[in-house]
Amino acid sequence: MGKKKGKKRAPASGDVATNRRARQKFETVEKLEAGIALLGTEVKALRQGEAQMGDAYAAIEDGEVWLRNLHIPPYAPATTNNHEPERPRKLLLHKAEIERLIGKSQQKGLTLIPSRIYFKGPRAKVELALARHKEGRDRRREIADRDVQRDVEREFKGRYRS
Repeated sequence: MGKKKGKKRAPASGDVATNRRARQKFETVEKLEAGIALLGTEVKALRQGEAQMGDAYAAIEDGEVWLRNLHIPPYAPATTNNHEPERPRKLLLHKAEIERLIGKSQQKGLTLIPSRIYFKGPRAKVELALARHKEGRDRRREIADRDVQRDVEREFKGRYRS
């Protein structure tokens, strides 16, 4: 049975967008929730579930956290007052959280990446992950462990059937 072409993979229930590439390339150290300062057309476009987080990252500048390279496509019904699709968006965090992030992100090899966007009531939220980049051997080891686990489960399933 072949794969269906043209069908977009849906994010997890309740999520607007997920960053699956981040799970493959990064090892998550810590997660935290932040609000996003959005325009009205951006909120409507997010509710349609068309955001793309492939190359998105968070940067700390002048004591503020900014989300960069998040693509929210223009909202089709809004013709004149539409937003720029990849503009930097401010993340809403408490000052103590930002200071803690500054301290942790200065450690060697730690970066801030958004892992998912979702709505909590009427507000759009982003889950930020403080993450460390995986090396090639770490990814290969993870794939090998997953294959071994799959084989073990398959063996147990075969034993209990007979």
